[in-house]
Amino acid sequence: MLNKIYEHKTKILIATLIVLCFIGIRAFESQLFYDPFFNYFESNFKNAPFPEVDVFKLFYGLFFRYFFNTLLSLMLIYVLFRDLEGLKFSIFMYGFFLLVLFGMFFIIITYFPKANWLLFYVRRFIIQPIFVLLFIPAFYYQKQNVKK
Repeated sequence: MLNKIYEHKTKILIATLIVLCFIGIRAFESQLFYDPFFNYFESNFKNAPFPEVDVFKLFYGLFFRYFFNTLLSLMLIYVLFRDLEGLKFSIFMYGFFLLVLFGMFFIIITYFPKANWLLFYVRRFIIQPIFVLLFIPAFYYQKQNVKK
């Protein structure tokens, strides 16, 4: 076991640095990105109307956060698995989810002002690196099945 750790020390170090970058994005989110929903979702938002937003600033803030999380996620996936086909699949999936989630987010803001819980969860998928938490076990499982 210890030999395997020594064997993969570079991979572990790089993966740790990527995870620290995720933590940095989370720690400095209010300074890095415009998002009036930070305070909104920390308050009692159940019956509160959506806050006033600058749609362009909100779009760019969410887009750049999604972009940085995606970039770090793709780097982590590549470092862990060194699989170009899996990386291409991940890029496609992140692009697909970008379109679907951003479409849903702005439709909810525009046409469903009472759907705050739905907006909460859609926004959560945009701003958090949740997909990498799904992709890593899936790629690991696939890699184990290929070995059999």
